[in-house]
Amino acid sequence: MPVKTLRLNLPQWQGGVEPAYRFGAELLRWLAPRHEGPEETVEVPAADGQPLAMEQGIEGRAALLAQARAARAAIERHQPDRIVTLGGDCLIDLAPMAYLNRRYDGRLGVLWVDAHPDVMSPAEFSHAHAHVLGMLLGRGDAAFTAEVECKLNPARVMIAGMSAWTPAEGRILQELGIRHTAAAAIADSSQPVLDWIKAEGITHLAVHFDLDVLDPAHFSPLLFNRPEQPTGAFDGIVQGTMRLGQVIRLLHDVSEACDMVGLGIAEFLPWDMLRLKHALAGLPIMQR
Repeated sequence: MPVKTLRLNLPQWQGGVEPAYRFGAELLRWLAPRHEGPEETVEVPAADGQPLAMEQGIEGRAALLAQARAARAAIERHQPDRIVTLGGDCLIDLAPMAYLNRRYDGRLGVLWVDAHPDVMSPAEFSHAHAHVLGMLLGRGDAAFTAEVECKLNPARVMIAGMSAWTPAEGRILQELGIRHTAAAAIADSSQPVLDWIKAEGITHLAVHFDLDVLDPAHFSPLLFNRPEQPTGAFDGIVQGTMRLGQVIRLLHDVSEACDMVGLGIAEFLPWDMLRLKHALAGLPIMQR
């Protein structure tokens, strides 16, 4: 029986409270290789210039919950074996990973390639893209965690590329029992991750690839390179240190060690392309 891979386009921006994530997702869809299988696009409204409503400690909660449910419905229509999700902020992986863990009987392995653990809740931070892994493990807003029928097994989760964290994140990681390996440990070898896959007997793996795990000095379309940002805008926020080639090597290596059934790519912010788009739109000849 042929394997069915769903391509899910989810240009969600409200989780990071950054409208440019929507454009990044649209461009990422164009950059991705041609896909012959089923494809779904979740409709996400563009920003209207108004602040997102704060609801139960989460900015844009109603829209994010509606989009998570729309993504779940799109996935359920196809019952895929594998899902590639193109976003968008990190919360895009809530519905795909929840589905895949159920699809593989609660034994899904999750490799979270990210400079941040994404395990907070409204009690610590109002941007829901920093909550998603916690939600998948059953921690956080009740309506979102209810979307995860089969919670992830913490032993089958590893965060890769995270080299520092806040005191609050450290406490949560310890409570949840999540393993993590620093960027330096996987810079030249994938062995720490491969050892985890072997030790846990992981046969099916989903990968969350937050591009902010990359070094902003070597990969420009990241939040930390936002044009004309005020001095100190990102003080206290951990920045990634990995190179793109290192992450791609890691993904190739884990693909050989087990069946990669999920891949989510998040937080692509092509600032220069967005500036050019806006500049062209303002030219009189383009409007005639």
